[in-house]
Amino acid sequence: MNIIDLHCDALLKLWEGKGRLRFRDAQELQTNLLRLQQGKVMVQCFAIFLEPEIVSDQKFQAALEQVDYFYKEVLGKNPEMKHIKEWSDFIKLQDGEIGAMLTLEGVDAIGNDLTKLRILHQLGVHSVGLTWNNANLAADGAGEPRGGGLTLFGKEIVAFNNQHHILTDVSHLSDKAFWDVLELADYPIASHSNSKTLCNHPRNLTDEQAVAMFQKGGLIHVVYNPPFVKEDGNATITDLVEHIDHFCSLGGLKQIGLGSDFDGISELIPGLEDAGKVKNLINELLKYYSEDAVKGFASENFLEHIENKLI
Repeated sequence: MNIIDLHCDALLKLWEGKGRLRFRDAQELQTNLLRLQQGKVMVQCFAIFLEPEIVSDQKFQAALEQVDYFYKEVLGKNPEMKHIKEWSDFIKLQDGEIGAMLTLEGVDAIGNDLTKLRILHQLGVHSVGLTWNNANLAADGAGEPRGGGLTLFGKEIVAFNNQHHILTDVSHLSDKAFWDVLELADYPIASHSNSKTLCNHPRNLTDEQAVAMFQKGGLIHVVYNPPFVKEDGNATITDLVEHIDHFCSLGGLKQIGLGSDFDGISELIPGLEDAGKVKNLINELLKYYSEDAVKGFASENFLEHIENKLI
């Protein structure tokens, strides 16, 4: 069963490794090529993420360096990896090929310069989250006590995303910023978030938010990070399935997907330690859902979303 994974942080690890890691088989990468092949991942999205402590005037350079690793190490050395340059590329993938798409996790790298976002889009970014957990010039993140919404610049970014058919990712936003995005975004998505009803974590979505996402036509991709699955962190694959089940109960059966957060998490669910183990999640889902429903969670809900809204 083919998988579309909307979020990983392999580029951060490659960048921090300064050329010492091979994307093809580095054991340090939970999303290396061999593991993606083993897990039957048909598309892996690669986030550009910058640690908050990077000095502001160095952030765009750091983002470009991560993009360089994407082109040089992920695509350049592995002919099996195919660059997703536009939405229609999702449906052009051949057997044995794995699509690779760039995303942006927080717009800190662009400062207040929309031209830099335009450059990143031209390089292949097709999904943009306005923040990580901190605040920036666009919005407040989930970890910012102030809890502010979108700034005027943040609203410009959402308008840019709408114009260019770019997904606007709500996963790390403050509550106020979430609702501002949902009001303005044509293509909202949560790339890696779970249910706050089942696990009361600031990064998760309330039932009200989830229902609003589904009503707006957005998708929610569940995340494998144990603290977002179960409050004590001792999460199992069954616990993760319960988040999918809960979102289904809110009307999201056709709007749920997967967003592992591999290579960006320090804790792992037993049996779901890397991209090669995703079949364990699929097998667990098949105990409770029809094959068609599980195919939807794995990839087809997202593909239908692309064909209906973005191509």
